[in-house]
Amino acid sequence: MTNTASTTTPTAELSAVGVSIWLDDLSRERINSGGIPKLIAEKNVVGITTNPTIFASALSKGESYDEQVRELAAAGADVTTAVFEITTSDVAQACDIFSDVYEATNGYDGRVSIEVEPGLANDTEGTIAEAKRLWKKVDKLNAMIKIPATKAGLPAITEVIGSGISVNVTLIFGLPRYKEVIDAYLTGLEQAAAKGIDLSTIHSVASFFVSRVDTEIDKRLDAVGTPEALAHKSKSGVANAQLAYELFLAEMATERALALQEQGANRQRPLWASTGVKSPDLPDTMYVVELATHGVVNTMPEKTLDATFDHGVIKGDVVAASYAGAHEIIDALPGFGIDYDDVTETLEAEGVDKFNVSWGELLDTVTAALEGAKK
Repeated sequence: MTNTASTTTPTAELSAVGVSIWLDDLSRERINSGGIPKLIAEKNVVGITTNPTIFASALSKGESYDEQVRELAAAGADVTTAVFEITTSDVAQACDIFSDVYEATNGYDGRVSIEVEPGLANDTEGTIAEAKRLWKKVDKLNAMIKIPATKAGLPAITEVIGSGISVNVTLIFGLPRYKEVIDAYLTGLEQAAAKGIDLSTIHSVASFFVSRVDTEIDKRLDAVGTPEALAHKSKSGVANAQLAYELFLAEMATERALALQEQGANRQRPLWASTGVKSPDLPDTMYVVELATHGVVNTMPEKTLDATFDHGVIKGDVVAASYAGAHEIIDALPGFGIDYDDVTETLEAEGVDKFNVSWGELLDTVTAALEGAKK
């Protein structure tokens, strides 16, 4: 169900395995340049994700936003309103660009994600309200609202899914939390069904972060410093994601999940996020090649997409035969004094903090732009 515009490139081979390639980047400049249709046609890109960091970067570069900023300044918009208008405009335009992919795949792909304000990560009701506001404003069926998988985010996911809104659950690091995310999704589907909503119209992905797991665990392995610990580096991120896929298959095959699928519900696909390598010692396509399997999304920064297209060696579905080895890798961590739950809790808190910092940078950038437009 993915785009296979070409059959000879590594990205086409990846699509043929069953991986949906989504670009982890969006900007007005990218929209206006016409570059997205080229990525769709040539590099098998079938969706886009955004986050506060991406928007902060986009707003700080170039002149693509100047006209809208002048209009907002003239209308007396405050910075929060301006950010809302600018980001939702980008996402709505990108949704239009991907509308053909959306139609061709019956809603499976052609998706564009926009995130709720990160300051709401621990505010259930605030997250629900913001998610519904974003959905209404973008007003495109192929949009997805990103909600973090915090404790407060879980009931928000259920409520938003239960309202018939497609959700990209973000900032998932640990398997226990991932299981809670799946339960939140299924509960939301049950609520939607009770309201008479067509379940086939609701789509969801669960964004499981990969490279950040390696970064945190490798730091702790370095601190241990033994040859055995150092030999274990750069293995946990892939293993953790492989076990997430094992969990996904098991949870989507339960009586509960199958009953919903019989009513037209879609499976909540795993999405591999944070797939750009952080260490120069690692192959730049590692988090793509080693996580290739059917029915997943890999959302790549452009650098990783280009590397995959240029020299990725796709080995087919490598996840299906990986579970035993992946369990061994994760099960070995306590022997090095590494607490898996502490790692994932640390990463979740850091993830929320990083997006809050980026949100602050975004607000500062737009504030300066609004002030400049008034002069």
